[in-house]
This record gives sequence, structure tokens and C-alpha cells, in this order.
Amino acid sequence: MERNSGNYQITTTAGEAVRSFVPNPLPPNEPELDSEFFAPVNRQAELALTRLSGMSELVPSIDWLLYSAVRKEALLTSQIEGTQATLTDLFDEEAGFKVSNTDDVEEVTNYLRAFRLVQDNLRSANGLPLCTRLLRDAHRLLLAGVRGTNKQPGELRLSQNWIGGTRPGNAVFVPASPELVPELLATLEQYIHAASDLPPLVRIALVHAQFETIHPFLDGNGRIGRLLIGALAEQWGLLKEPLLYLSGYLQQHQHEYYRLLSNIRLLGDWESWIMFFLEGVIAAAAEAEQSMISVASLVTTDRRRLLASDRAGPASYRLFEMLPVMPRFNVDHVCRKLGTTFPTANAAVQTLEALGIVTEMTGQKSNRTYGYDAYIKLLTR
Repeated sequence: MERNSGNYQITTTAGEAVRSFVPNPLPPNEPELDSEFFAPVNRQAELALTRLSGMSELVPSIDWLLYSAVRKEALLTSQIEGTQATLTDLFDEEAGFKVSNTDDVEEVTNYLRAFRLVQDNLRSANGLPLCTRLLRDAHRLLLAGVRGTNKQPGELRLSQNWIGGTRPGNAVFVPASPELVPELLATLEQYIHAASDLPPLVRIALVHAQFETIHPFLDGNGRIGRLLIGALAEQWGLLKEPLLYLSGYLQQHQHEYYRLLSNIRLLGDWESWIMFFLEGVIAAAAEAEQSMISVASLVTTDRRRLLASDRAGPASYRLFEMLPVMPRFNVDHVCRKLGTTFPTANAAVQTLEALGIVTEMTGQKSNRTYGYDAYIKLLTR
């Protein structure tokens, strides 16, 4: 189903005239989207999110799930942009251990900071709503001190950007000229806060694609655009907590992801993109649910082993309950977290190591570090 999704304007940049694309306001029209076309798949996607939320209520601690889910999304959305960090790198960095690819890890932790900023504002009575100012604040955190720090963090672009190619003249896509960006974002913001007959997930798909088309920053557009997905899912009542890591699906189907976004601009084909997005939600929710079950099963099994051990005591019990949110650590960390002495902390660690729950990672006699290895392997599988 073809429609006009925008228009091209001639703009001069880098000394050559190019066609930049200016998207039409949302929602798509002429013809309008047919909600009945998406209805069966949208129902499946909403049901998948409902199941995911319901499963989260069956585990002892929502903090376990959030710790892993938010970090997986941060890692995967960064990997789409070429970041080489791993989940283990992220755990090591949070534990204060040395990591080899510091810059890449910092990009991931910056995404976590940006996401928390948006979430905190949306959950606070005095916080900003989802708006251009809040996205700019998140963008400032995203690019702080990392690759792209010279690309005007927190500022809408004042120069022409492009995607693919060595210059605007041979680019795959040239977004709207910079003077149009504030108005385009203001129109998108109005759509986010306006009433609509379209299902929330369909609207999220529209907003993400529109943001990517506007490409309002010189760098970091993809990550901020995907951050919008999680923020809108919470704002529109689809998920109470950010348990979905959709970027995993988008990374696995990266070529199709970019092709379908491009076809919106080339063909006005919103339908194929929306179907892809909804199918991605279904797949990502199922994966998150299975990961949740696996983690809960592992923790339950290991807890039973600990409770059955004659060596276990209060300190080892308390340490064990921290492992899902502290999967890499040393004895000093345990001292601080438990508020206890080094001998007591060390004894707790040794108990868990003797039971095979945690593993010493260095093979050294001093400066030893430990990991909840089975848990980490589950998350990185």
C-alpha cells in the first residue's frame, strides 16, 4: 500500500545541492492506516507484554529482573551502533574492575544514565513529560565523554547530516535541513500527547520511525529513538517496568530493520514496518519471559543448595540474595554491602564458592575476584 509519507526539498550542503526528506506529520494518511489489518498481531503483542508483566510478579525480587533487562537493552542498543562491549564487561565496570574496552563500556553506561533520567522524569510528579527538552537532556548524558562528544551533546543539529555515503551527494538518506528540525520535533511531540484511535504499540512504531527520519542530532539518534520505545511503553501503560529488550530483536534483524525504515520514506510503506515491529515485540517478550524463568529457576535451585548446607550462615544468605544485582565482586565489595568485617565477608564468599555457586575468576592468591558465573552465562546466552 503506497502513500506519500513526505516530500523532498533541495538544500545546499558541503557545496552541493541535495534532496533532503521532510516527513509528513503523524499519523499516516491518504490512505489512513487500517487498524483491523494490524489487530490480530497487535493483540498477540499486547498479550505477550501482559504475560511478561504477570511473570515478573511471580519472582521474589523485581530488582533482579530490572537489573538484567535494563542492562541488556543498554548493551544491545549500543551494539547496533557498533559498540563492542559485552555484558561481562559491563558487570566488571560496575564492580570497579579493569576492563579493556573502557570507551565502549562507557557508551553503554551513558545509555543507562540517559534511560534513568527519562524514566525518573516520567515517574515524578514534578518531572518533565516526554518532550524535546527531555530528549535533549538524555542525549547530553548519552554522548558525555565518549565517541560523539564533539557532536553537540544535548543540542539539536545546526548542520546537515546524512546516512550512508561519503558525502551528502552520494548518501543513502539525507534528513530534513536543520532549520526544520525544531518544528518537526514539536509536531511529533504533539502527536505523542494527542488522543488517538490507534493501538499504543502501533503508535510507538510510528513515533520511533518518525524520530529516526527526522534524525535531529548529529550522533546518537538510533539510541535515543530506541530509548523512546521503552519510555512510551511505560507511559502508555503497556509495561509497568522496562522488562523488554527489543533492541536484541532489532540487532538480529538489523538489515531488515533499516530496510523497512527506508521503505517508509521511499514507498510510504508504514504497514510492513509496523508488522515487523509488532512481531519483534512478540519475539522479544517471549525471550524476556524465558530468560526470567531460567534466572528464577537457577536462583531457586542455588538457594536450596545454600539452605541445605551446614556451612551457611546469615552473611552467606545475605550475600547470595545480592548476587543477581552484583554478579561480579570481590571481598571488599561484600564488606561494604553487608556492613561487616573482612573475615566475615570472606567466610561468606568461601561458603558460596565451596558450594559451586560463585567462581573465583583470577586464579590468584590475592586480589581475587568472583562471579555468579551460571547467572552471567544465562544472561549472555
